[in-house]
Amino acid sequence: MTKKRQWFWTILIVFYVGFIFNNSITPAAESSRQSGRVLAMVLAVLQAAGLDGAVVTEHFIRKMAHFTEYFLLGVLLWNCLKAYRLSEKLWLALQLWLVTVIPLTDETIQLFSEGRAGLISDVWLDISGAALGSLCMLGAWHLAIKPAGERRRQRDKGRELKDVKKGKGQYRIRL
Repeated sequence: MTKKRQWFWTILIVFYVGFIFNNSITPAAESSRQSGRVLAMVLAVLQAAGLDGAVVTEHFIRKMAHFTEYFLLGVLLWNCLKAYRLSEKLWLALQLWLVTVIPLTDETIQLFSEGRAGLISDVWLDISGAALGSLCMLGAWHLAIKPAGERRRQRDKGRELKDVKKGKGQYRIRL
């Protein structure tokens, strides 16, 4: 199961980073049209809710898109690296390296896209989004996932072991 999980998360990360980089090669005119469509939807929702959408601009939508796509990257990277069961130091080093290198690469790609510019402020925004996504996963892990594993270990601690023969090997199971 561990290998399948590792492959799943790795392939998902590769496709997601491809999605991010594909957004970066989109020419400025098309990117602006996409942001305009999202802005129109957000303003319609705000208006339907009776709220003023004056502070919501295309610039705001673009920056939130950066932050959100990198927040999700942080979540995915956390899960991917956790599947490999690395030491904490190696896991943290890889996480920090990837959430820095991917945004730098993303903004560098934009330097070569028609009408686009790579901005250092976007790199910091992207890193912040990925860091928050990673921190949210760390919090969820400490609040929900890790305690469930500890409860399972406590539950199984007092159970006796029994030798079971299955196929070619012999296994010990808890009763």
